[in-house]
Amino acid sequence: MSYSLSILDKSPIADGKTAHDALRFTVRLAQRAEALGYKRYWIAEHHGAPGLASSAPEIVVSHLLAHTSRIRVGSGGVMLQHYSPFKVAESFRVLASLAPGRVDLGVGKAPGGLPLTTRALQWFHDKAKKPDFAHQLAELDAFLKWGVAEDHPLAGAVALPTPPEPPQRVLLGGSPESAGLAAQHDWQYCYAGHFNGDEANIERSFDAYRSVTGRTPLLAVYAFAAESKAEAQRQVGALRVFKVRLAGGQTVNLPSPEAAAEFARQIGVTDFRLDELRPHVITGTPDEVRGELDALHERFGIEEFVIDTPVTDYALRLASVEALAGTRQPASV
Repeated sequence: MSYSLSILDKSPIADGKTAHDALRFTVRLAQRAEALGYKRYWIAEHHGAPGLASSAPEIVVSHLLAHTSRIRVGSGGVMLQHYSPFKVAESFRVLASLAPGRVDLGVGKAPGGLPLTTRALQWFHDKAKKPDFAHQLAELDAFLKWGVAEDHPLAGAVALPTPPEPPQRVLLGGSPESAGLAAQHDWQYCYAGHFNGDEANIERSFDAYRSVTGRTPLLAVYAFAAESKAEAQRQVGALRVFKVRLAGGQTVNLPSPEAAAEFARQIGVTDFRLDELRPHVITGTPDEVRGELDALHERFGIEEFVIDTPVTDYALRLASVEALAGTRQPASV
């Protein structure tokens, strides 16, 4: 097998546990993943989610870097629409100075929460000056390198410090458009297959990226291994995503009908459509999960999978990570 495995962690709070317990387990899992040879460990960003402890990934990334020594650690990803690209560049330049050669800056377009949390995060934004995502990404890219062009209003501002090795830049997305944007700025690209597993869309997105860069994107997937496929499926349960489609064409993925209704209430609309989606989860014994990963590797040439484990129980998550590591040989890095 010629691909690597990495981990995406939302730091879920298991039944009867606290945020402290969830983050303490995140540290334990990252340390175990390092010992097992996983390539990266990414922390997701979610806001206003009572079941998740990962609202500030850059803080968790710093803590994990201090408690590991080799594995790459990063965000999966920073929700850029909420923040100053200059400040994001500063934060990750500091992280890369603390742990040179080990820091990933993953960036995403989604809000990572409901409208009220988005409003709170962006309360002091000057809406007249806020650029769209593509322009925000271009600003972030410029500040990570040195600074924006001379004709930019922020010309002369330099994000410091300068690390021995810059953070690896990764755009997270699920469309040919986001793949093309990553290629335009020569960022690595991670396709969110756990949210959009349509293979035709994966192929179009991969082609859009590969035709420009000559490189293959990473693929994020839901995967969980257990002693049998039936047991793995029982533990995962009926995983669902609810896509809210607004009249203006905007779409938002949410975890439940209740969250979808609350989203509509918070933005003050009643005219929306709700589609129930069942994301594909690779489940089974370690060998069965490996077989599906092998098939994806063969079809798309994938060199690295980012595994999101859709189970909250800490012992089961750890067991799955250990089991998958036992059936793989990491690619050279």
